[in-house]
Amino acid sequence: MNDDFFVQLALSAAAVGALIALAAWAKIAKPVGPLDDHKARALLAEEFPGRTIDAVWIASDGCGALAKSGGLALVICRVGDGFAARQIPWGQAVSATFKNGRLSVNLDDIAAPTAVISLPSWPPKNLTKDLAA
Repeated sequence: MNDDFFVQLALSAAAVGALIALAAWAKIAKPVGPLDDHKARALLAEEFPGRTIDAVWIASDGCGALAKSGGLALVICRVGDGFAARQIPWGQAVSATFKNGRLSVNLDDIAAPTAVISLPSWPPKNLTKDLAA
């Protein structure tokens, strides 16, 4: 081993250290905060432009939300360090499994198969009559 090898090793280590420092400084893969009503409505407006939102239910832990938009349910669930948004028929959301304060909505999607949303009660009493809508 000669001096050129050690110079190259030192420069490589410095470059790797600089990349690690840059990633830490940029806070890459920073997890998003919990959802609130404002964030949920903004995310729904971005994912489903032009849809009118009749009602929004935010998970008590901030990890998801469910909204009614006409005959559709718009579902937001945490996936990885972000959120996934899907739309399903309202009847499917109303008939989803609710046990121990957790609503399990089957999304039939390989990327986000089930959305689990913590809610105090389900289905909403004032909107179940709209099941056929």
